[in-house]
Amino acid sequence: MSIAANNAGASAPSSRAAAPQTAAQTSAPGFAAAHRAMEPTGKLINIDNGGTLTDICVIDGARIYRTKTVTTPYDLSKCLFEGLKKASRTIYGEEDLQRLLLSTDFIRYSTTQGTNALVERKGPRLGLILGGSLSAERLRAAPQANELAKSLLGDRIETLVDGLQGEALETAAVRAINALASAGAVRVVVAWGGAERGAREAQLKRVLLRTFPPHLLGSIPLLYSHEVADDPDDVRRTWTALFNAFLHPAMEHFLYNAEHKLREYRTRNPLLIFRNDGQSARVAKIIAIKTYSSGPRGGAEGARALAAHYGFARLLSMDVGGTSTDIGLVDGGVVRAHQRGEVEGVPTSFPLSDVVSVGVGGSSIIRAVGGSIVVGPESVGSMPGPACFGLGGKEATITDAFLLMGLLDPASFFGGELKIDVERARAAIADKIAKPLGLSEQEAVQQMEAAWVAKIADSLKAFTRITPETTLAAFGGAGPFVVCKVAEAAGISRVIIPGLAAVFSAFGIGFSDIGHSFEAGLAKNDDASLAAVRAALLAQAQRGMFAEGASLDECRIEATLNVSARDGERTLVLDGERLPADLPKDAQLSLKLQVIKPITHAQLRGAFGKVGKAAVADAARRTLSGGQWQELSLYRVEEQAAGAHAQEPCVLEEAFFTCRIEAGWQFEINEAGDIMLSRA
Repeated sequence: MSIAANNAGASAPSSRAAAPQTAAQTSAPGFAAAHRAMEPTGKLINIDNGGTLTDICVIDGARIYRTKTVTTPYDLSKCLFEGLKKASRTIYGEEDLQRLLLSTDFIRYSTTQGTNALVERKGPRLGLILGGSLSAERLRAAPQANELAKSLLGDRIETLVDGLQGEALETAAVRAINALASAGAVRVVVAWGGAERGAREAQLKRVLLRTFPPHLLGSIPLLYSHEVADDPDDVRRTWTALFNAFLHPAMEHFLYNAEHKLREYRTRNPLLIFRNDGQSARVAKIIAIKTYSSGPRGGAEGARALAAHYGFARLLSMDVGGTSTDIGLVDGGVVRAHQRGEVEGVPTSFPLSDVVSVGVGGSSIIRAVGGSIVVGPESVGSMPGPACFGLGGKEATITDAFLLMGLLDPASFFGGELKIDVERARAAIADKIAKPLGLSEQEAVQQMEAAWVAKIADSLKAFTRITPETTLAAFGGAGPFVVCKVAEAAGISRVIIPGLAAVFSAFGIGFSDIGHSFEAGLAKNDDASLAAVRAALLAQAQRGMFAEGASLDECRIEATLNVSARDGERTLVLDGERLPADLPKDAQLSLKLQVIKPITHAQLRGAFGKVGKAAVADAARRTLSGGQWQELSLYRVEEQAAGAHAQEPCVLEEAFFTCRIEAGWQFEINEAGDIMLSRA
């Protein structure tokens, strides 16, 4: 994909200078570099740390370098720095991490650490103190909430009697803390229900600080729900605080450790963490829950830029990695999102993009169960990986199947850096699929493919209505594999594969700016209360952005009003300093200011439909396609000229992805390296 560094959305002059290409580098006519007023733009590094692989995308003016490294779940800083060192070798021809980091303006980072910790329930034992109108029964009311409460809290919940004051309140609060600590809690959330939530929680904070000052060894961290989110919905706010408390320790340890190591190389700016709201912030200014599902949001931001550039009215995206397929939608230029996002079916106080993660990917375990083939949701991940990786894996995966079908070439897979073993794949499929179902090897791999395709296609149709205007964006290392089959099964006739498909979520992170949201409720539903809250939030915003190295004069400020009434919640954009006249009398109002400091990011280039030469085949590949073995033309994506096209069953391949084009489909590769597939 051809891009240009773009400063705060300014247009950049084009450059026609071509640059040499390698398997891990993209460059094409149409690139351009934007500049700050008096200094050149440095490199931009985007990192997406996934469950199986960690993707790195380095943007250097007219060039993009990308690479991948195997995720090391036991120490995420290891794969982070291994990936950066690998990128430096690609750029300079030798390892020089110091040089890379010193020439970089911004490092944006996204990780699945928090998401995986919650999925696997690997976190601290939490305790909860409730007061006011809140009760354990209200918290557990929804089925999903009840299951989560069992996992995260168990019986570690204490409720304070309402109306206590002074010494009686202090005695009750201390007893509650001691009881929770005795039950094994190592972090405690305090949540009060009712309109006085902030004042009562602040009162408890003063009381408990006297007895449990944080400077004492072994002091239990106490977290207060109103400090995480000023949300009038008591249950939603409490769950938000619980999720944040659960995710905090692992995220804190890893991210501060990574930032500390980066400082040793004297990086220009702090590490920026990409959040699930589409913006970035430094480690010290981000809460843990904002990292939940941030990786998929990177893909969504990239898809939004792709839709805007090519004019797609409705772009459905599937990001197929090793462990899961993340599905999202850009409709009318907007990423589909929930104003109150859900974590495992439980509503939270913060917005969250509507991205569904389905347990099917390149490393998903495929089993024979009761005479049928079942795909996922379990995955072999990066360790030990698919059987063909030769790292000890014995389960069958779609990667093993595609290898036996001839789609993957052991010599070129993963850019030739990861040698794969055909015989290990054959043994796993024979043991787990063919023998249990009484199938031949050829029948087994075809049925594995059919089951894998069906699960993804069914998930796409369940996520949204497929219309004639729907275009499918396929990315992630496994996204392009058999995307024509997936599109056919879903009823879609046009597909785009971004030129940076294999690292597209990492690339999408680069469209973020530095931003924060500040929200508070109005004491009364009048203009005076609105003005008072606005002034208080602006003061918070000034302090918050100062910590990011920015003044409010450099920022864009967007004001919205959240209206919570009997008929539900809605959000209104405020373009003045007065409340709308038609608000319900019983509505609870809160003002949110989103403050954004634009920083350098990417700009897309390229167009389809230009007259070009026929694509030039590099070789042929014997592949099981359409139920029979065929010699299919092999097209190397990096070697094609702008406008290259072909209409035939064939195989497209580049350094980090392979795609089989089915009968009845045609492809076009534009000057940016993006690929359009359409049914003839």
